[in-house]
Amino acid sequence: MANWQTGVCETNNISIHYTRTGGDKPPLILLHGLMTNGLCWTGLAHALEEEYDVIMPDARGHGSSSTPDHGYRYEDHANDVAGLIKTLRLPPPLLLGHSMGGMTAAVVASRKPNLLAGLVLADPTFLNPAVQREVRDSDVADQHRKVLNMSLEQIIAEARTRHTKRSPETIELFARARLQTSMAAFDVLTPPNPDYRQLVINIDIPGLLVFGDRGVVSAAVAEELQRVNSRLQIEQIMEAGHSVHMDQPERFAAIVKKFLGSIDIVPATDRTDRT
Repeated sequence: MANWQTGVCETNNISIHYTRTGGDKPPLILLHGLMTNGLCWTGLAHALEEEYDVIMPDARGHGSSSTPDHGYRYEDHANDVAGLIKTLRLPPPLLLGHSMGGMTAAVVASRKPNLLAGLVLADPTFLNPAVQREVRDSDVADQHRKVLNMSLEQIIAEARTRHTKRSPETIELFARARLQTSMAAFDVLTPPNPDYRQLVINIDIPGLLVFGDRGVVSAAVAEELQRVNSRLQIEQIMEAGHSVHMDQPERFAAIVKKFLGSIDIVPATDRTDRT
């Protein structure tokens, strides 16, 4: 991590902070979920940095990125990703997103098909309208408001009791990210979400959907999405919940590495217009 870089991208009238492993390698952008930040991908970045220039942005309202008064819909997050790609002048990158980041990645891939080389969706927030309303009406935002009044040490201690298999370093990263998540970021929970089925139908790049046996995406939904888009591969990881990349990190990294290695990275000069 000593050689990793940090930077700030100015796009869409906000600042997007990012961490980057660097090197003359194919770029891979990792999008985090709600209440985390880019550095929460540290473990996966270590596993992939030899082959890829791993870029880990903080979404608006998270980490060290801007916290505007409004603009937290999935379309706003997707526009930030597109702005990051263009501002950093990246060749078409690979894009991986978890949870909120997974839905954001799907929006980018669906609406800007020439911008990306490949896509990994890690248990994205593919929720039906009824569940979207349940999440909105739950106490998740109120619980976060309480967390913001806790100390880092208190959050770490509580997390250790709930995540006994996670390393102290990982727990601290997630605890710090929690304290850097604004209340405004919870606006993303306001229905309606984009129609995930239609998004997947429109994706025309190699894609992989990774999900657990106790997460958001069910095996039935994954299989249905594969039927409507033959370019979408699916992989289920057992004994994993919504945080599939944290519950089974080695298995997750192996699946992602194998998929990414199967994609032919086309030089930017050989691509059509990426707007």
